[in-house]
Amino acid sequence: MRTLLVAAAIIVEEGRVLVSRRKEGSHLAGLWEVPGGKVEPGEDPREALARELREELGVLATAGEVVEVTFHRYDDAGKAVLLLFFEAALAAASPAPEPIDVAEVAWVPVRDLDPSRFPPADVAVLEKIRGRLS
Repeated sequence: MRTLLVAAAIIVEEGRVLVSRRKEGSHLAGLWEVPGGKVEPGEDPREALARELREELGVLATAGEVVEVTFHRYDDAGKAVLLLFFEAALAAASPAPEPIDVAEVAWVPVRDLDPSRFPPADVAVLEKIRGRLS
């Protein structure tokens, strides 16, 4: 089983969290997730996160501190993920998020983050986000 290193961004504005929906044809298609993506070999995770956000959502963002680290095995897909969840912010000059390489993007109030609509690897960080914004 291969393990992928993934960087994800917790971006909060006005009490709402930026989330994206996984596109059809991908593993866990249709589920919402904290946006981000794979870190390439030798790539700095913060730089990978900025790149992934630009490629998938068209935004300019910077990654801050790590908020959560999660390891999850997806036996059905024959892979495991080590997720680094970063506190992140959109740059002042950033365009609004749009679904470039995802099915959909949304700003969701923290109270509406339903764990059943997210991949299992994201569930622990959802609780942490709720705690921080309560």
